[in-house]
Amino acid sequence: MSETILVTPDRLAMIPAALRASWTRCASHYAIPPTGEGCIELLCGAELRQACARMGPLMKTTEPEVDRLHGIVSTLDYTVLLADPNGIILTRRGDSLQEKGNRRWHLWPGASWSEKQVGTNGIGTCLVENRPVTVHMDQHWLLSLRYLACSAVPFYGPDGRVAGALNVSSTRPDPEGRIAIMMEAVLVDAARRIERRSFLHAYGSHTVVLLGESNDISLPMVALDESRVVVGATFAARQMLKLGDADCNVCFDLGTRGRGVPDFQEAERAVIEGALAMSGGKVAPAARLLGISRSTLHRKIRAMGA
Repeated sequence: MSETILVTPDRLAMIPAALRASWTRCASHYAIPPTGEGCIELLCGAELRQACARMGPLMKTTEPEVDRLHGIVSTLDYTVLLADPNGIILTRRGDSLQEKGNRRWHLWPGASWSEKQVGTNGIGTCLVENRPVTVHMDQHWLLSLRYLACSAVPFYGPDGRVAGALNVSSTRPDPEGRIAIMMEAVLVDAARRIERRSFLHAYGSHTVVLLGESNDISLPMVALDESRVVVGATFAARQMLKLGDADCNVCFDLGTRGRGVPDFQEAERAVIEGALAMSGGKVAPAARLLGISRSTLHRKIRAMGA
């Protein structure tokens, strides 16, 4: 059993509240020595190719967004990294002048940035906590990473599961960390775009309905077949409609009126009717399921002529 490493209350108080749970895991659960070296060896070429293959079609889906991200952050001396759900970097976008520094800091394909191995860091911690994470300089658990700044967000695949993480890192960061909020916002937008692109690709022959706005990484989208059966749902939609975890296959009949592929209005009607059916015909619970106000749902019901 690993020996617990003590972190003084004063030191923990210096860490942002959002990172204290990670620091506690590093000390009491992982027992990572702060003076440790973290990631030392990279995957060999064959192992890296296997890791990329496990990502499947999402590897190709992410390429435009990784390129787009690099175009946004490269002027600020940031490198873009794409990692798999285990925290292994699969691909990188960075300027040639940054290559030497990126290799030295292991910001390179084949490096593992899992929290269990490297301690508090953008990629590993965002995958553990399933949320955007920024770790600035000495907020890293390992002392060897105290000159690095990184922001990361997880992104979801079309099956509602976490498919990996997007990261931007700098070896020459702004000491004050003033651009971290902007970096997280850019990453969240990219994560949504990847999920949307992959969901539309996976359900290209179906009707895809966006169930309102989202304040999170995932967009609430469902896919309906010709019989108006919901056959696919994103992570946010599963949470909204209480469909269970991503291991649960999505397939429930919302009922149909007519034949053929429904247009948007028909699809919206189907989702509203499904929410009302799931809530026993009660408007307030149905509105909560759909993530809209009761008055909005009343207005939609009147427009449907129901």
